[in-house]
This record gives sequence, C-alpha cells and structure tokens, in this order.
Amino acid sequence: MKTIKKFTHIDAKTVDQAASILRAGNAAVLSGGTDLLGTMRFEILPNYPEVVVNLKSIPDLEYIKEDASMLRIGALTRLEDIAKNDLVKTRYTALAEAAHRTATPHIREMGTLAGNICQMTRCWYFRLPDNRFNCVRKGGKQCYAVRGDNRYHSIFGAVKSCFAVNPSDTAPALVALNAKIRTSKRLIEAENFWDMAVPGSTVLDADEIVTEIQFPKPAAGSKSAFIKFAIRKSIDFPIVNCAASVLDGNARICLNAVYNKPYRATAAEESIKGKTIREDSAEAAGAAAVESARALPGDKNKWKIQIAKTMVKRALLACS
Repeated sequence: MKTIKKFTHIDAKTVDQAASILRAGNAAVLSGGTDLLGTMRFEILPNYPEVVVNLKSIPDLEYIKEDASMLRIGALTRLEDIAKNDLVKTRYTALAEAAHRTATPHIREMGTLAGNICQMTRCWYFRLPDNRFNCVRKGGKQCYAVRGDNRYHSIFGAVKSCFAVNPSDTAPALVALNAKIRTSKRLIEAENFWDMAVPGSTVLDADEIVTEIQFPKPAAGSKSAFIKFAIRKSIDFPIVNCAASVLDGNARICLNAVYNKPYRATAAEESIKGKTIREDSAEAAGAAAVESARALPGDKNKWKIQIAKTMVKRALLACS
C-alpha cells in the first residue's frame, strides 16, 4: 500500500505568512485536502512538496455574506455549507446546485470552494501513480490522450498540445454568475482565472492565495441553473456540466469538462439573445454551443458533443 512521504506541515496564522512560505519554494497549500493528499500519496507529479501549508488555521476565511451589492464567500467555505445555504439556493441557484452536485456528502463536508476551482485535471495519463506519463502538462513533449484513451477529453481543441479538461463543478457557475475571485494580490474575473498558457492551470502566482469569491447581486427577475452529466449520480466528476444565468433575453452560459478551462458558450448566448426560452430556442442554442466542437482521433469522445448540446438546452430550460 502506498503511503505519503514525509513533509513539513505548517499551520499558517495569516495569509501573508502562508504566502511567504510558498514564496520560499517547493511548498503546497492545504485547504480541504481532498485533491492534494491523493496527489501526494500516489506521487503523480515530478516534484514532491517538502512543505504543506495548512490554510484552515487562518481565521476568517470561511463565511457566506451578502451586502447591498454582492455575495461574498470565503475561500475556505465548505461546499456542503454553500449547497445548503438558503440565500445561495434562492438568489445564486446555479452555485448552490453546482456545490450540491460535487462529489459525495463526506467530500463536500471537507472540500472548499477555492479548492474546487483550483483543483488539477483528472486526466488518467496525468493522474497515473508514480508519474508514469511525462505528459505536456508536466513539461513533456506529448499529450498521450491524442492517440490513446480520450473518451472524456476536450471537444474544443488543445492548449499547448494538452487535451485534458477542467473537472470543476463550481467553476462554470462562477463564470455564468459573473463572479470575481479575490486573492492575496488582486481581483480576477472568474472567466480569466484559468491560465491558457499552462494547460489546466490557474493564473495564480506560486505565492498567491485565493481569499474570497465575489458574486454581483442578481437583478430582479434573473434566474440561474446548473446541470451535470456524470456516469454515476454521486461522487463522479463531470463528463459535461453547464451553468446558465438568464435575464430579459440575455444569458451567460458556461460549459465545463469540455476544454482545458471553463468554456464560455458565447455562440449559444447570441443564439438565445432577445428570445423567449422555449424548447425550440433552447435546442438551437445548444446546437450553436457545439458548432465548433470536434472529436479527437478515433471519435472516442464524439458522444460528448451531443451531451454538451443537451446540457446547454437543459440549463436554459431550467432558467425559463
């Protein structure tokens, strides 16, 4: 049985202290730990962190607050608390539904919102124990999924030759709800949080820490929804998911698990603009969302195109 190698564990007292430790190098942050500990145990990365910085010991990073202009959620707020919060369920429905559909109750009781949007890909070549595949995401020269088993991989092309997808359930809800992410250094539009230069990574610097997620207060009459397709109803990562928010014929629609980063379906947004959401208009928007989608060699992931089309349609209908 594999065991985790020895490392130094530090309970950070402040965000600044945690950032300082990260700045020294070869360190990783721990919030819920549901992604990091498995990564370390199975040694999927070329470099093993010598230091783990515990963020849970930092006070005042776990909260759900709404003021006159926005909803503010602390980075360490657990997914289960978000899913069950009446305010979030009523006004920020897509977020509540996304949090509720993430993993299992036990994992949601540990996993945090910041951790969910910062998690690494689930590509099986990337995740294979003992770092057996030195893929492009790890600095290698090829994406093994291109000619290998790519049934769950990108339908919208590659970033730096990598076809792995973003696995987060909450990420598309952040994009659809036009959220912003506060870090120890800056405020980032959710749509710009994932780095296109490094496959599947965030734009965070090595010593930068997410502290808060901000959602603008929805206008009266707006509706949002989140839809997910997975092989199993519980615990599974998405095959495709979709979040949408709609107000007066205008929509923000975001697919995920279809590309290296959450995929803003702007063609679908244009298709539905100014129209009443009905079966036919939602169907047309779904078709528009996947117009540029292409299966990988062998067509093993071609089925995801139809799933994505259907997820957009259902998300919009849920907002009608």
